[in-house]
Amino acid sequence: MNPWLLGLLALTALRLAAAALLPLAPDEAYYWVWGRDLQPGYLDHPPMVALWTAAGTALLGDNALGIRLLGPVGLALATLAVAGAGDALFPERRPGRWAALLLNAMPLTNAGAVLMTPDTPLFVFWCLSLWAVARLHASGNGRWWLAVGAFAGCALLSKYTAALLGAGLLLWLLAEPSARRWWRDGRLYLGGAIAALAFLPVVAWNAAHGWASFVKQGGRAGAGTEFGPRFVLELVGGQFALASPVLLILCAAGTGLAVAAWARRDGGAGLLAALVLPAALVFLWQATGSRVQGNWPAVLYPAACIAAAAFAAPRLQSVGAWIGGGMTLAILLQAGFSPIALPRSADPTLARLAGWPGLARDVEVARAAAGVGFVAAEEYGLAAELALHLPPGVPVVAISGRWDLFTLPEPPVGRTGLMLRSLRRGEGAPLWPGATPMGEVVRSRDGTEAERYRLFRVETPPGREPAALLPRPR
Repeated sequence: MNPWLLGLLALTALRLAAAALLPLAPDEAYYWVWGRDLQPGYLDHPPMVALWTAAGTALLGDNALGIRLLGPVGLALATLAVAGAGDALFPERRPGRWAALLLNAMPLTNAGAVLMTPDTPLFVFWCLSLWAVARLHASGNGRWWLAVGAFAGCALLSKYTAALLGAGLLLWLLAEPSARRWWRDGRLYLGGAIAALAFLPVVAWNAAHGWASFVKQGGRAGAGTEFGPRFVLELVGGQFALASPVLLILCAAGTGLAVAAWARRDGGAGLLAALVLPAALVFLWQATGSRVQGNWPAVLYPAACIAAAAFAAPRLQSVGAWIGGGMTLAILLQAGFSPIALPRSADPTLARLAGWPGLARDVEVARAAAGVGFVAAEEYGLAAELALHLPPGVPVVAISGRWDLFTLPEPPVGRTGLMLRSLRRGEGAPLWPGATPMGEVVRSRDGTEAERYRLFRVETPPGREPAALLPRPR
């Protein structure tokens, strides 16, 4: 077998092992709940991540590997897509494998390969869309628009950020002279219709639920109100950590050189620039007034890595790959084995991944001692983690208005239970009235505190309150 493919298989196997061994983050547990209550839409995102978790757990069970299974597999496909796109756009240079190597060396890409979030399927389908449009440009065969539409539709089903893919393609079709002929080809519009039809269930779900998801995510669009450099510096600094310093510089330089090549009538370079620049400008604009999460710009890097591999110095590419790979390894080792005892503020793996089984054991001890029948939480991620880790037969109740948009059963009225609230949420009144404090529990890793929770004795109130009875592992 080709050594390059062997390397990709080995990398995928390592990612699968990491997916099985690393603890689940609260958001991943929350998306597992989605997979147990499949719908065409959800408050936070479209449904693709729910479909992926449902498929993985149907094959391997309600565990970390089952929830994350399609992440490493999907990233392997995305790697092949980026390599194929690079070679199709620049057949003389054939930068595809180097582009794939740079992309896979990034800590951000490896986190997306292991942790299951909506960004994971979005990234995969973005890469597949890039591959399809690169094949379109290289072959001149308009049938590729149908594949572009199908993959773009799946990207829209993954996360609303996929609209930036359409913006990039539109820019290329308008600004690239060799691409303007597609406006006279019906297959372009058929591909757009395929993408729209794929997204139609999300629109229908929103229409039936007061446009809840569109309103929530639409409220994040725009620059916000806190104008200043704070969030811009945070965004750029985060990319130095998540993409790695040398690879971020290489991607920026490669994109700039692609713009220069586009000015010299290189349509392939223009496609890469068009898929990077509009999205990058949107993220930077938003960061002038509100926080942009560090993982959101991940979709910039497939095209940017191809540009870096095609135009940047090979020696720098090698250095960047080694540094990025080393940073990735260090992060995975810290997440899995915590060789360095860092405080929560300096270790995101401690804050998000650590100590959930131990917390569940302590909560179960407190529940049994109090003689109450269920465990509840107001934070959706905390409630989902408890649903995954508490012993079988212990009901878990999630308390929040968001659960009105699910089809999960409501908890029975008049039952007594134990509610957890993170001390990070402050001392405000619990959502359920009449809560009585009962002590505290701590989530930790090897003696280092990750989070502290206050316990309350609560009773499910009469009348319809925003709460749901969460599924338990099968």
